[in-house]
Amino acid sequence: MITPDTSNEIRFASKTENIAIVEKLIDEVCEAYAIHEDYYGNMLIALTEAVNNAIVHGNRLDEAKEVSVRYEREGKSLRFFITDEGPGFDYDHLPDPTAPENREKPNGRGVFLMRNLADDCAFEEDGRIVQLDFEVFG
Repeated sequence: MITPDTSNEIRFASKTENIAIVEKLIDEVCEAYAIHEDYYGNMLIALTEAVNNAIVHGNRLDEAKEVSVRYEREGKSLRFFITDEGPGFDYDHLPDPTAPENREKPNGRGVFLMRNLADDCAFEEDGRIVQLDFEVFG
């Protein structure tokens, strides 16, 4: 059970099926904070993209490594931190997924989606930590 106005964290092994844990967390957070359904889709897509990237690209599907998702209320925002145990990545020099030469590629849109769906998207520790802010409180 999630209690509003407390810091909460979940940790799980780097398996793609564990994305379902994050989906459940988002449902519970939205219910606990009475977040309007208009924000739900953006939160769901941005967070699942961040977690998928942490599992697949950060931890390289190594089940011995964990991903953590922590959230907190900060002013008007609900802030999420997604952390992996990988080597990090150069988040400032990613190919533009909207460029004609990249449109047909099956991947490469995760960071683009996070940056466009969250109200703020920041990276720390060489990209091992993604911070996603959603301004959901009036």
